[in-house]
Amino acid sequence: MAPLGICLSLAAALQGNPVVFVPVAEFTLAWTHSIEKVRWEEDYAVLLDAVSGQPLLHALQARVRGSAAGMEPPPDAVLRQGWYQYTPAITTPPELRLTRSEFTPDYEVCVQGRCQPMAAWRPSDGGVTLLRACRQPG
Repeated sequence: MAPLGICLSLAAALQGNPVVFVPVAEFTLAWTHSIEKVRWEEDYAVLLDAVSGQPLLHALQARVRGSAAGMEPPPDAVLRQGWYQYTPAITTPPELRLTRSEFTPDYEVCVQGRCQPMAAWRPSDGGVTLLRACRQPG
């Protein structure tokens, strides 16, 4: 069986923009709010669905470094060491639609504590990048 990981693709994919596979069992997606400059992080695991056998994203935990307009943590969030921590309401999203702009810092993908801009794997076209759980293609 092919290894699990995440697949990154451009929503407006044209020919010549292949899906990029990143082999990972757990990762953190991080970004900084464009206006409030507040860091947000979400932890995910890539698992196999017990019923379908298909890969799925499982949201483990999320945290935001402070509170600001449009960045309010949910009511059940707990403040720990400067971070509002909580469990996301949607724990198995089918995919993440990540809007990327040349005017804001890129999303970061962190694996085992090492963070890199998403552009290290999938350059942006200035639009939406799709992130989903998958098996290694091919």
